[in-house]
Amino acid sequence: MEYQKFIPEGWENTKDELNTESLKKALNDGQILQGYVNKCDLNFNLHINLGNNINGIIPRNELEEINVDQYGFCNTGICKNKVNNFVQFKIKEIYNDKQVILSRKNVQKDALEWVKKELKPGVVVNGIVKNMRKFGVFVEIGGGIVGLLHIEDISISRIKSPEERFYIGQKINVMIKSIDKDSGKVILSYKELLGDWDENITEYKEKTVVEGIVKEADKFKNGIFIELKPNLVGLAEYKENLQYGQKVNVYIKKIIKERKKIKLLIV
Repeated sequence: MEYQKFIPEGWENTKDELNTESLKKALNDGQILQGYVNKCDLNFNLHINLGNNINGIIPRNELEEINVDQYGFCNTGICKNKVNNFVQFKIKEIYNDKQVILSRKNVQKDALEWVKKELKPGVVVNGIVKNMRKFGVFVEIGGGIVGLLHIEDISISRIKSPEERFYIGQKINVMIKSIDKDSGKVILSYKELLGDWDENITEYKEKTVVEGIVKEADKFKNGIFIELKPNLVGLAEYKENLQYGQKVNVYIKKIIKERKKIKLLIV
């Protein structure tokens, strides 16, 4: 079974035009399509140009199957936020050659079943960053399903804000950390995809100077943690007047592989 059964919205921004025959086939096959939203009307219906002068409409009651509030979004403006963005849908009804009724709800219903029955922890899937909060990142993994990536699962190197690593709309790969099979709630992780200590240390040698990023000083001021890579941090001798996030050059004094430690000196 292919786990990335539902591609996140905007991952493949196809601009292929549809025609009456391909729409009928998509209706019969239950195919998931993707289109560009060009309008949200006063009744909160989405309008999508399907090509060949065919207008697709997603009625307000066909927009969301899932209560998005639990994933960090607000229902206010749920329609307007999709204007000038790609959304996925199924064909619900073809009225005539020029107007087609679409449904996002049916896509999300299928996607939720996919999450509950087929998706498993440890699987790596495509995702798109949809929203960020201080505590983590909301990532769509397909079919409108949004998972939560907690800040502590972004990298081994501690960060103060997800904005240090990501931006809205960024395409990333994420690993499924856990799934609540009853609710469909998905928890994600990213740090496992950045390589472990042994993999990352191969790029570095003792008695060389490299660039790093200042992180936290330890509470006894015995040293300052310097990030060499998101999953690789060394300890430098304490030095005054350094700011979090500042780039510095460091001398690698010693690499202790058996303890997975790196001793640094700020130069």
